Order: sequence, then C-alpha cells, then structure tokens
Amino acid sequence: MFPRPFDYLAPESLDEVLAALAAEPDDTKVLAGGHSLLPLMKLRLVAPRRLVDLRRLRGTLAYVRPEDGGLAIGALTTYYALETDPLVSARYPVLAETAGAIADLQVRNCGTIGGSLAHADPAGDLPAVVLALDATLEAVSRQGARRLPISEFFVDAYTTALAPGELLTAIHLPAPAPRSGAAYAKFRHPASGYAVVGVAALLALDAAGRVATARVAITGVGEKPYRAQAAEAALTGASPTADTLRAAAAHAVDGVAPLEDLFASAEYRAHLTRVYAERALARALARAQAA
Repeated sequence: MFPRPFDYLAPESLDEVLAALAAEPDDTKVLAGGHSLLPLMKLRLVAPRRLVDLRRLRGTLAYVRPEDGGLAIGALTTYYALETDPLVSARYPVLAETAGAIADLQVRNCGTIGGSLAHADPAGDLPAVVLALDATLEAVSRQGARRLPISEFFVDAYTTALAPGELLTAIHLPAPAPRSGAAYAKFRHPASGYAVVGVAALLALDAAGRVATARVAITGVGEKPYRAQAAEAALTGASPTADTLRAAAAHAVDGVAPLEDLFASAEYRAHLTRVYAERALARALARAQAA
C-alpha cells in the first residue's frame, strides 16, 4: 500500500522544526530513522498531513557526552553509534549490547534512540533498557524545554507523555551506582526480531553484598514497558542467591495482563517473562559482583 498524500519538510534548524510542529501539532509527524513510522504510514494506520524530516539536525541532536558521571545522549544518536561508542560501552554496556542486537546493520545505521522511545512500540528493546537505567528525557517546544522521568514517559501502546508540538531531544542517564550491573535478556520473535519478551535488569549491591537497588523493566508483555515492582521489592535488601532471583522473577508479571497473539498465548508469554527475568537478573548480578 501507499501512504496518504502528505507535505514533506526538511528544516535546517531546531527552531524551524519546532515552528512546524507548533503550526499543526495534531497533524504533523517527525521522521528520525523512519523504520517504524513509514511502515505504519504505508498501512495507513498513521496518516499525518505533514512529515518533518529531522535528518538535517543530526549535527545538533546526534551525540554522546559525559554528564555528571553519567551520559547525555542526543535523540538522533543511532543504534550503531550506541553500539560502538566507547563511553556507552564503558558506563552502560547493557545499552551498547542491546543496541547492537537490534535488527540488522542497515536498521542500526538509521534507527535512533529518540525515535525508538518516542514511537513507544510495546515490543521495542530500548524502552525497557532506558527504563531500567532510570533515565530522564528532555523535550522542547516553542514554549520551552522540560525534563520528564522515564517512569512517567510511556502512557500506552505507541503513546507517550510528549505533548502536541513537543520534540524529544535528549536522554540523560545518571551515573552508574558503585557495585552495580545491568543486563538485557530477550526472547526474539523469529520473523520480526522484536521482543516477544524482553527483560532489562539492574542490580546494585551494598557493602555486605545484599541488593541495595533493583530495577526490572519489561517489554513485549503489556501495552507499554513497565517496571516489575513486585519483583524489585522481593530483591531489595535480600541476599542475591539463585533461589532469591528465581523467587523474585516469579513476580515479573504481577498485576499485568500479558498480551496474546498468534505466536504466544498470554500464559506462554507470562512463562517466558519469568524465565527471562531470572536470566537477566543472573547476568546483572554477575556484573555487579565483578564491578
């Protein structure tokens, strides 16, 4: 199929992009990598009147910079840049590894972290990882800039807390905690490559070796990525034995109605979530203990 007719703009500056968004906020879409938006347009599931291409802003919004012990990442930074950037690999290896396992090289050279988060695909990989890393997102509009905690960003399937006329411009990751480790474990759909279930886990240990901080973020299971709070509560303050991890992973779908489709029933998806939560936690623990 072909998309409905639309006007195409390729602004030279961020101010021009924001002006275009402000003019028709409800009928304008921004194009970053395009691998998610364009298929939806071809299926006519999305039919914007205007398409604003961000490719000329790559010099402004594609970067990785140290920031207060953490990182600031421009929204147009590609998956390939995340995979290969030495700062990302040193401070957040889970982010580099996850980006490097998305789709194929062509997609990784075009797809962007900001596009992935703003698109909010329920089966996307990076939303879960950024959620586990407790990022803060920066958005700008003609009215100014604001920062949103990642915990408040995902509202529903393909829906975020971005207001009409706002553009996601940066992702701010806090400094990694001492004695911490993170990992992402994914059951990959054999056809699409998307996550049937994806679990990002982060553990930080105290001086006694107990779990001081636990974050478990899950994608592919609900209508939006979510934190498995019951699993996190079961881990916090506990000695991280194999039995503890397994018992915590058993709570990975508490309070969530798992999605169901032709590939996976709700029951099967729930089972996979518990299995992959345990695997992600085990890898995160090994990294925390080695830190």
